[in-house]
This record gives sequence, structure tokens and C-alpha cells, in this order.
Amino acid sequence: MKTDLTDTTASKINKALVKGRRAIGTPAVGMVLTLVIVTDEENAYDALKAANDASREHPSRTLVVIKRVSRSPRDRTQSRLDAEVRVGADAGTGETVVLRLYGEVADHAQSVVLPLLLPDAPVVVWWPVDAPLDPAGDPLGALAQRRVTDTYSSEQPVRELTARAGTYKPGDTDLSWTRITPWRSMLAAALDQVSVEVKAVEVEGEEYNPSCELLAMWLADRLDVPVRRSLSSGPGLTAVRMETSHGPITLDRADGSLATLSIDGQPDRAVALKRRETAELIAEELRRLDPDDTYASALRFGVHRLNVSNGHADTVEKPKEPEQPEEPVAASLETSPDVEAASDVEGAPEGPSAKGEPADGEAPAQAPAPEAAQPPALKPVPSGLSGKAAK
Repeated sequence: MKTDLTDTTASKINKALVKGRRAIGTPAVGMVLTLVIVTDEENAYDALKAANDASREHPSRTLVVIKRVSRSPRDRTQSRLDAEVRVGADAGTGETVVLRLYGEVADHAQSVVLPLLLPDAPVVVWWPVDAPLDPAGDPLGALAQRRVTDTYSSEQPVRELTARAGTYKPGDTDLSWTRITPWRSMLAAALDQVSVEVKAVEVEGEEYNPSCELLAMWLADRLDVPVRRSLSSGPGLTAVRMETSHGPITLDRADGSLATLSIDGQPDRAVALKRRETAELIAEELRRLDPDDTYASALRFGVHRLNVSNGHADTVEKPKEPEQPEEPVAASLETSPDVEAASDVEGAPEGPSAKGEPADGEAPAQAPAPEAAQPPALKPVPSGLSGKAAK
């Protein structure tokens, strides 16, 4: 059952919901949460379809907030709220209200949503696209216990992951993290079968895929080993290779549906590891409403700490090498009381010529070619020694 309301209010929408439930013969409310979807007109259909499929597992009231852009300055000053109320088979196993906000009311969406929330029920806010960098600081996000974003839909997903780490609050999560749940489960089960020490890990996947970065950060954070990120043609994650003390462990998925788990000393096993739809991802996130500490730890690990090798340490030590042979020369020039002792050792073959030829211009011609730079600095020394000999 569908009911269209034009230029309406939250009170009229609530009355339409009660009237719709009575019309289909289910006046009782059996919903467990309120799901708020903040999207645009282009992505509203796909997001609502995924929410309706997820409502079969989690009966909920779904509120779709669409902020319409006014075309003329006159329309921007006129506030209007249009609603589409769906109850029964058109709304899955719950209720659906599509809210279209025009004008200034679009900047105060939380005032429209607040009267429509189910009483004494948790609230989940989901941004399929154009999520704020700080979901907890958003007015709609402040109403929710759980805030779901999708970094995969952004233009620069890896950079947005770094921004998410700086603004993370308990209750934030991302569908890019949900996509790697089967991978994390399979890798943890593989390490439970054998008692080994992991030395290094390689995560292979397509470029600009935040799920690959999150899996690499999770492995680096939990195993405390170097993790290298390599690129492939996809789809999505394609392989994870772990170097252990008893041979390699590889989880390879080349076609996006069936993976092969290889453990040294054991036969290869085929594992179902298909790419899941958005409805399955949302249903998984709605199963738990408490903060995800594992996601927070992996997110805060940092993308910049991946691909770290021993080569970085070598580049730091290289500039110090050419300075070593110059240190004894500088020390001999600074210590003036020990000039006589230094001249006896280093200038023994030059002593007679220096005493017999006090002229300063001939000293560079008699010095060996490799030490041509040293005699100009030692020119005052022979003159001092010749004076002492005269005395």
C-alpha cells in the first residue's frame, strides 16, 4: 500500500502510517530498529531495494531522506516536504517512508526525521554515497547508535580512509570493512590449523579498492609483520600470501566467486568466497549495534605504514659514509698542541724538503697527488718547525 503526501508534516506522516497498518490488517508494530538512508535521487532506488531485502532479517522502519536541489532562487526560499508512505508488501517486512526535502528544510533534516523514529528502538544511519567525513558530527548521525558509510563509492577512497581514521567515533563502520569479513574469517581459520610464525604478508587486489587497504592494515595490526600491497586486475581482492616459518599459506580468488586455500604440506581446498550484494552487507551490519573495536584498530593503523621494507633504513645511513674519512683531518686541524706529533707521523717524508725549502710555493709541487688538498692547510706548520730548529 502506497500513500503520497505533498507539502506535508511529520504529524500527517505518522497518521498515514497508522492508517496504512490498519488497512492491511496489522495494527501492531513488530519492528526492531529505525534505518535512516541519506542519499540522492539517483541512488535512492538501489539503496531502498537493498534495505527492503535486509528487512526480511531485520524488520525495521526505513526512512529515506532525499535532499532535492532547488533550480531557482525563489524555490530555495520555499520550504516543502513531500512524503511517500509504503506499508505491507511494498515495504518488505516493515515500513518505508521516502522523504523529499525542498528549500531551507533540507538543511534541517534531523528535525523532520526525529518525530518519525520508532520509540525505544536503536537508530542506524546509512550513507550509500557522499558520506560526511565526520559521520558522528553530522546532525543526522548524532541521532544514531550506528553510522554506516561506504568508502568504495567515493572518488578518492584511500585518502578518505585516512580522513575517517582521524574522525572515528565508536559506532562508525564502513561497508568496505564488511566486504572483507569472509576473508578475515578464512585467514584466521587457516592460521588456527597450523602452529607457525608469520614473517611477511602480501595482499593483492585491484587499485583504489579500500577493502584491500583495510585487510592489509588489519593483518599488519594483528600480526605485527611487514605487509606489502600489490596490484592486480581484480575483481576486488584476488589473493593473500603469507610467508611463515613452515612454508607459504595462500588464499587465491581469481574469478571473484571461488577461492583456493593452499597450506604447505596439505592438499589444496576450494572455498566459496563470492562477492556479496549490498543487501547482505547491510544485513550483516544490522546484526550488531555495538562499537567495532577491531575496525577502529585497523583503521587507525594507517595506510602510510604499509609497504615498509628494510630498504628505508639503508637510505638513511648512506649520507653518513662520505663523512667518515674527513673526520681525522678536521680533528688534526683543530688540535693545535698536537701538531708536532701529527707532523712526525704524517709528514716524515716531507720533512727534509720542507726545512730545506722554506718557500711556500714549492710545497704543493712536491706533495703526492692524492694528498694535494692537505699541504695548503699545513703551510704554517713547516715555518714554525724551521723556527724552532734555528733556536
